[in-house]
Amino acid sequence: MGWMADETGLDKCAANYVPLTPLSHLERAKEVFPHREALVYGAQRWTYAQYHGRVSQLASALAGAGVVPGDVVATLLPNVPAQVEAHFGVPACGAVLNTINTRLDVDTVAYILEHGQAKVLLADSQFLPLAMEAISQMSGPHPLVIEVPDSEAGVKGIGEQTDYESFLTTGDANFKWLMPQDEWESLSLNYTSGTTGRPKGVVCHHRGAYLMTMGTPISWGLTMHPRYLTIVPLFHCNGWNHAWMMPVLGGTVICCRDISAAAIYNAISDEGVTHFGGAPIVLNLLVNAKEADKRPFDHTVEVFTAGAPPSAATLAAISKLGFHVKQVYGLTETYGHVTECLWNDEWDALPAADQAAIQARQGVIFPMMEALGVVDDHLAPVPCDGATQGEIVLRGNSVMKGYLKNPEATAKAFAGGWFHTEDIALHHPDGHVQISDRAKDIIISGGENVSSVEVEGALMHHAAVNLCAVVAMPDDKWGEVPCAFVELKEGHEATAEDLIAFARSRLAGFKTPKRLFFEELPKTSTGKIQKFELRARAREMARAAGQSAP
Repeated sequence: MGWMADETGLDKCAANYVPLTPLSHLERAKEVFPHREALVYGAQRWTYAQYHGRVSQLASALAGAGVVPGDVVATLLPNVPAQVEAHFGVPACGAVLNTINTRLDVDTVAYILEHGQAKVLLADSQFLPLAMEAISQMSGPHPLVIEVPDSEAGVKGIGEQTDYESFLTTGDANFKWLMPQDEWESLSLNYTSGTTGRPKGVVCHHRGAYLMTMGTPISWGLTMHPRYLTIVPLFHCNGWNHAWMMPVLGGTVICCRDISAAAIYNAISDEGVTHFGGAPIVLNLLVNAKEADKRPFDHTVEVFTAGAPPSAATLAAISKLGFHVKQVYGLTETYGHVTECLWNDEWDALPAADQAAIQARQGVIFPMMEALGVVDDHLAPVPCDGATQGEIVLRGNSVMKGYLKNPEATAKAFAGGWFHTEDIALHHPDGHVQISDRAKDIIISGGENVSSVEVEGALMHHAAVNLCAVVAMPDDKWGEVPCAFVELKEGHEATAEDLIAFARSRLAGFKTPKRLFFEELPKTSTGKIQKFELRARAREMARAAGQSAP
């Protein structure tokens, strides 16, 4: 037997083993980059020393308010400094961060707060009425509400709750952080639309987030001191983990509350933004911006895009404006992006249109992941021929712990030792994957998941609706939008405008159908609606309307 058979004295100890956590990055940055700019929002600027102090105050104040390790602290915030600070301050007191989508309806916000059992809620003044109405619908304990006004954006506080800055003063800037004892401890809770009307709570751990912050700089080619603009909502997969990553490189997070072409061009020109991420809708904003909104800049801006494949035309147009775009792919269940379209130098010789088509692929796995496959119903790999369809499956450390209080859904998602994405794709001979369809009819609109089942459920509440089906319609601005096909009950009448307004009263705006048509729905002999026919019809109508339907 070799000498390694005897491992006496080779145990884990405090000197050689520390649980992985992204909290370590800011602890280090305080020492290594104390005077570097860490966080920017308009005229407001904080160094790493100041940033760490505010995060410590937040952690201390939460602990003083009764938050104990394992509790959930929720936020209802846009991309403002408090949202960035919460990414470190909440776990620094041992709690789990639950960033809630500000575009959701009251009922869904109430469900999330109750299902996650939030102990505290940080709410922006703009969204405080939404928060309070949602809380009024809760049957369980109500969270303590902290109001976060935004003087930079002119969003004044309502004043009925403790405000954020006052809350921070109750905390100690020298508070000793509660680092995880086990890297498997829960770090964040994010709700995803999934394939049913009620969202599922995705639980992520410290280890996976830490490894995301290590893998992303490799794939993005990040060097020291990047300046990152928060276009991806920090409530969406924790902003793809970029807030946790920036202290690794002594980088600067530049907050952007309201996304517009002018805001992005101004940030690039005035703040020297070098990197940002965003859905294809953001690329279209920049391409189609008014000349008055554009600002000159003399460096290349690196962009990650995800949520839906960008059109080849958009990629070709934006590359001429000083942006270098890389297509990435991931899910809430994988902490954000875990595959990338890794460029092959041989492709440089291809025509521009062919290059843009390749750029729209979802690509190969990030270095912190273990395996990527496209498989059939028996988990057998499909041929890498660029034609055979299968489901994308993933394996690696940046995969969720599971769905909160939903062991059945967790077991289904992890069947066979893989995470099942339910996204249908092709596997190319060069190893790159390319999504060809969306299983379970999920619609991705502006980077947000929309459940067709939820939209159908809302429409079915209308007294005139007998049957309906909702599918994705291609849209140049949003990537995809919900399109509804409706059969009315005999003797009933309704207009498309009536039903869209009815749906809007029950759903968030991005979930509301943008087009609605009346017709008898195509069905199988057993009565199942043939959605593939409706998807084809929606694509054809998009083409007729001048949209870039595939």
